Amino acid sequence: MSEPRSPQTRQLRRAVDLGFRGIELLLVGLLGVMVVLVFGNVVMRYVFDSGITIADEMSRLLFVWITFLGAITVMRQKGHLGVDMFVVALPRAGRWLCRIVADLLSLACAVLLAVGAYDQTLLNLGNLLPVSELSTAYVYAAAMVSGVGLTLLILGDLIEVILGGPGGPAMDPNVAEGVS
Repeated sequence: MSEPRSPQTRQLRRAVDLGFRGIELLLVGLLGVMVVLVFGNVVMRYVFDSGITIADEMSRLLFVWITFLGAITVMRQKGHLGVDMFVVALPRAGRWLCRIVADLLSLACAVLLAVGAYDQTLLNLGNLLPVSELSTAYVYAAAMVSGVGLTLLILGDLIEVILGGPGGPAMDPNVAEGVS
């Protein structure tokens, strides 16, 4: 992919890259905490015949956040699975049109995810997890954050594809993107 030309675009790209690096570091930290909680709980149960009371509940909550934040980072890296055996047989303009349709459908799903998770977050503010007594809204907030992040990424990709046209760099079959 060619380097952006304007200094503002380069600064924005650096800021976005830094933000995603922060998300990746957060994921590593969450996974580390989850491993320590689960492993520590196993050791406490078998060696000391006790346990960490909130370990199971917190590890489930952390797993939910890892899953939804991971979906954002994988989307940015174009790492989600896709079946393109029919699309690759199309001419460049057909691949371009399929890419736009796929982005629009993905955008609709991401928006539905964000809106539905937002509604669930608000509905569950008063419900508490049984052991830690944290609000169950934290579970739904992970999906909301993911929906918003995915929406922004898909919008960016859609704009890039539309502005680039069928012959643009986003449609280069040698670049590993959504449709190759």
